[in-house]
Amino acid sequence: MLEVETFGREGDPPLLLIMGLGCQMIYWHEEFCEALAAEGFRVIRFDNRDIGLSTKLDEHGVPPVLRLLLRGGIGMRFQVPYGLAEMADDTLGLLDAMGIERAHVVGVSMGGMIAQMMAIKAPERLLSLCSWSSTTGERRCSTPTPRALKALLSRPAPGRRGRVEHAVRLMQVVGTGHLADETWLRDRVALAYDRSNYWPGFIRQFAAVVTARPRTRALAKVRVPTVVLHGAADSLIPPAGGRATAAAIEGARLEVFDGMGHDVPRALWPELVRAIADNASRA
Repeated sequence: MLEVETFGREGDPPLLLIMGLGCQMIYWHEEFCEALAAEGFRVIRFDNRDIGLSTKLDEHGVPPVLRLLLRGGIGMRFQVPYGLAEMADDTLGLLDAMGIERAHVVGVSMGGMIAQMMAIKAPERLLSLCSWSSTTGERRCSTPTPRALKALLSRPAPGRRGRVEHAVRLMQVVGTGHLADETWLRDRVALAYDRSNYWPGFIRQFAAVVTARPRTRALAKVRVPTVVLHGAADSLIPPAGGRATAAAIEGARLEVFDGMGHDVPRALWPELVRAIADNASRA
């Protein structure tokens, strides 16, 4: 079961938002969703599996993170609870359950990887694709800085305050810095904690990301109108990941935002909404 929420008018073209690693759908801020709805879309946000109010997969246990990183770093395969392909199937199934034949699809970070998998597996279901702060999965263009990886994988201190402080420290490393809104971030992380505090899901999703095979060859066959958005200051997935994605998909447009890190900064919402809407108009 996937928890879902919509914005906008029922009859408008559907636009599906896919959030990133360990992040609940509420990180697609309501005002951001409403700004997209004002462009004429029926906006859909949802919790990925293992996160938020969607189904938790406790029966799969928690993969060993260090072993994943070590084996992945030398190209070894590792058995994981599920992969990006299964998460893409979840999302296609959500469209089926909502009676939606085709949709504009926007994914950020891990969500961009899932969106790419949807375009590979079922291109006929996408009206347009926006891959944001994401990558093809090629290791040479996907490796975070050591500082960013350490910040991502550091375990939060117990409790609500510990989770909030962890998120603030992470965004100080990977976020947009001068454009970041720390007050909003603290409020949103606290809301997410109250809504669902579930660390094992983050680890299982992380396992799906680090064990995914590169998608470059498969993306070369995608013919969906595509825009690739990336921050020039992204230290978690470097700009090379965005450039590689745009190069892999024929006709894809690349927009790199100066100063933007690995987040959805409020100050850039108008430009980001404009880029998504412009790409959708190509469908």
